[in-house]
Amino acid sequence: MQVFVFENVNKVYPNGTVGLKDISLSVQDGEFVAVIGRSGAGKSTLIRSINKMHPISSGKLLVNDVDVSTLEGRQLRKLRRSIGMIFQSFNLVTRTTVIKNVLTSFVPDLSLWRRILGVFPRDRKLKALEALDKVGILEKAYTRVDQLSGGQQQRVALARTLAQNPSIILADEPVAALDPVTARQVMDDFKRINKELGITVIINIHHVELALAYADRVIGIKAGQIVYDGPADRVDDAVLETIYGERSDEAV
Repeated sequence: MQVFVFENVNKVYPNGTVGLKDISLSVQDGEFVAVIGRSGAGKSTLIRSINKMHPISSGKLLVNDVDVSTLEGRQLRKLRRSIGMIFQSFNLVTRTTVIKNVLTSFVPDLSLWRRILGVFPRDRKLKALEALDKVGILEKAYTRVDQLSGGQQQRVALARTLAQNPSIILADEPVAALDPVTARQVMDDFKRINKELGITVIINIHHVELALAYADRVIGIKAGQIVYDGPADRVDDAVLETIYGERSDEAV
């Protein structure tokens, strides 16, 4: 089953900068896809258009057969609940505990009084703990986030996303700020979640060696256009030259 489809998608920012040019692709349920390319090639724009963080300018973008461009308000929030988003900066509240950060994924589902008082039902707390267990940091549940390493913080962000039970996880440079050993540990988490839970993972990543080691499929972007889309094990020096050759600064 196709979880999302781009049909002749273009993105032009208000200042005239071209983000995407005539993008057509589809991703199947359960795929692990790495998006690679130079800085400014359009990787983040591609990832963030899927949940309408960056609305497209023209073309059609379908997620689970729904035209994303038509969604607003409650419908858009519902879509975003089904799509987990992981950032390089973690986006955690560092002065509180790990479990409280994971519990924030349930806030949209709470009644008004529970939101105001910060009171979470027992079943939500159990789900938060289960999510932490899935990424191997259950023992850190009641530790303050600012006492964790960068890799552990990224795992908290991943647990928070898992707690919302997404069908798709979008990861925008999730290991860029991590050392090589920790980056591989986090990539192991993504791979395990993809295989064991069947969650589709789309990851925008600068580290080509990690992309080739973990992804089943690689999409190479240059100047907002797809210049390679195929199996990771078929990416050779010629493909990399096509993707990372002479730079164009037109895309972001």
